Amino acid sequence: MSRFAVTYIGGPTAVLEYAGMRILTDPTFDDPQTYPDPDGTPLVKTRGPAIDAADLGRIDLVLLSHHEHEDNLDTTGAEWLVGRPVLSTVEAGRDLDVTGLAPWQKTTVGHVTVTAVPALHGPVGCEEYLGTVTGFVLQCEEEPNVYVSGDNASLDVVRSIAAEFPAIDYAVIFAGAARVPEIDADLTLTSADAVEAAHILGDPQVVGLHTEDWEHFSESRAQLEAAFAGTGLLATTPRGLKVDL
Repeated sequence: MSRFAVTYIGGPTAVLEYAGMRILTDPTFDDPQTYPDPDGTPLVKTRGPAIDAADLGRIDLVLLSHHEHEDNLDTTGAEWLVGRPVLSTVEAGRDLDVTGLAPWQKTTVGHVTVTAVPALHGPVGCEEYLGTVTGFVLQCEEEPNVYVSGDNASLDVVRSIAAEFPAIDYAVIFAGAARVPEIDADLTLTSADAVEAAHILGDPQVVGLHTEDWEHFSESRAQLEAAFAGTGLLATTPRGLKVDL
C-alpha cells in the first residue's frame, strides 16, 4: 500500500498527501476571533492555525465539506481558495466559484476518483437550519481508499457509506460533538460515536479532526484520544507536523 500522509493544521483543516496530490480539507486560517450571528449563536475561534495559508505550499485540491459556517470556512480560508480547484456541496457550487457535487456523484481529479458521500450536520431535518454538508471518498488504483467525513453526526450515514465502500483504509473523521444552544443535539460525532464509526467502516486507521480551536466543540481532542485508547486505530497527529501513516 502506498503512503498516506497528514499534516494537521487546526480545527477541521489538514493537508492530506495522497496519490501524488496535496489535498486540503476545510480551510480555516483566521486568527482567534468572534464571528457574530444576528440570528443565532456567535462562533468563537480560540486558536489560530499551526501553518498560515501563505506557507502551505502547493495544494492540488480542496475538499470543502460546506461553506456556511466559519469553523469550516473562515474569512482567510474563503479568500485563499478563490481560483483554486475546490469540491463541495451543490449549494456551495451555486454560491461560490467551486465545483458542487450531489451525494454519490463522482468526479476525477488527476488520477484520483473523488466520490461525494452523504453527511448530516446534526439531527434529521437540520439541513433547513444548518445547511447541507458533504463528505468524500478518495480512490486511486494501487492506492488506499480514504474517507473524509466532513461535519457528520449520523452513524446511519456512516453505515450507508460502509455499504457502498466496504474497504476503507483511512478515515479522516470530524468529531468534537459541536453544539449550539438553538439545537439540543450534537452537530458532529461525539468521541464515542467516532469510535463506533471506525468500527462500522471496518477499523481503518483514523485521523481525528474538528476537536479543538472553537468554543462550540463540546468534546476535546483529549477526549477523542481517550475514547480510542486501546483500539490502536487513532493516528497521532501533532499540530503542524507531517505524519506518514
